[in-house]
Amino acid sequence: MKIDFEKLGNGLVPAIIQDANTNKVLMLGFMNQEAFDKTRAEGKVTFYSRTKQRLWTKGEESGNFLNVVSASIDCDKDTLLIKANPVGPVCHTGADTCFNESNEADITFLTHLQDFIDQRKQEMPEGSYTTSLFNKGTRTITQKVGEEAIETVIGAMANDDENFLYEGADLLYHLIVLLTHKGYRIEDLARELKRRHK
Repeated sequence: MKIDFEKLGNGLVPAIIQDANTNKVLMLGFMNQEAFDKTRAEGKVTFYSRTKQRLWTKGEESGNFLNVVSASIDCDKDTLLIKANPVGPVCHTGADTCFNESNEADITFLTHLQDFIDQRKQEMPEGSYTTSLFNKGTRTITQKVGEEAIETVIGAMANDDENFLYEGADLLYHLIVLLTHKGYRIEDLARELKRRHK
């Protein structure tokens, strides 16, 4: 990755920090070559502090580190995008982000759940309900999807919103297990829906 640290004339480039899970922009800082190299080497976001005139690892005092997931550069090679997992609030004010936004995006939890179920399928730990489903195979998993679909419909028809949402969550969980069992992911359904939407 070739970054143009001299383009702005001060040896610094902006570094946008984005939550790797929620995709929320957490903060903006500046990096020089040394800060970028340290970030890559240690896996924790390090900036060049323009006020302190030194390298500054986010969280070095608070413990609220930004653990690096990936780094990319824009088309002009003068701005970085760092995707990270934050440990605690990012802003010194105690807010989730330096833009005072809540760092939540519930829909992205589905990807996290999919990754978790993928891991269960790979590791097959004993005592896990998900492992037991994979061990029992297609017939049992599809039966569970059917049962949860019926229970979701019953909750909806009874105007029992609490039960409707509870059973709907069970349905979605078991559907992701079935997708995984068949070699697919929840994103495959999202792509199909997107294709139809066009």
